[in-house]
Amino acid sequence: MTRLLTLLLVLLGLPAMAEEIVSGLSQSRVAINANYDGTAILIYGTALRDAPPPVWPMLQVIITVEGPSSPLIIRHKERVAGLWLNRGSVRIDSAPSFYAVMSTGDMSDVLSEVEDRRYGISIPQTIHAIGARMQRSDAGDYIAALQRIRMANAAYKLAPNSILLLQQSLFRTDVLLPSDLIEGTYKVRIFLTRGGKVVDMQESHIDVRKAGLERFLFNLAQDQPLIYGLMSLVLAAVAGWGASEAFRRLRL
Repeated sequence: MTRLLTLLLVLLGLPAMAEEIVSGLSQSRVAINANYDGTAILIYGTALRDAPPPVWPMLQVIITVEGPSSPLIIRHKERVAGLWLNRGSVRIDSAPSFYAVMSTGDMSDVLSEVEDRRYGISIPQTIHAIGARMQRSDAGDYIAALQRIRMANAAYKLAPNSILLLQQSLFRTDVLLPSDLIEGTYKVRIFLTRGGKVVDMQESHIDVRKAGLERFLFNLAQDQPLIYGLMSLVLAAVAGWGASEAFRRLRL
């Protein structure tokens, strides 16, 4: 009994095993042009250690990709006498335009609720609506509807068991960025967890920008809206005339 107690005291006095993430991306820049229809980005890495890994708890990996956030208003519509009318609304302080969560297992198995709240990892934790929750008792229903809609159109993704983990060290996964990306900086976070607790975290970024003609038109619309509007009118008039002339020639 004395020897067991001594061994426990020695083990408790030992420093915790350090684990550090070393990772990379297949690309850190995405150019949105006329041919862009989405792209897949490979996220890979390894867990470096200064000692052999413990047998238990097992290492788990979570990777999130988050697009630019912005405030928005969620409205609830109902059909009344054949018309769709607003029956309520909630203002969200901020919500990411794109958010994907990949993990080596079910989120409930690889991450505790306390750590989720601390690091803001799961989809609900990324939607900030403190004011809405204080003003409306049913704000949670609006937030759930936002998640449901964005998951249906692939703006939000939850992909358990989508990270390949080899030898409790090497990991990789792919994230598909959709065709309707919003321009900006996309944040990539990698978490190592054991027993539901985060043992290391690393952050990197993907720069998403318009390129070519799309970039020129975007800058023109922002910097010279009058010229952009006049150009749009001219192009619309030319396109209309061209279509009319082509139709007239086909009838001859």
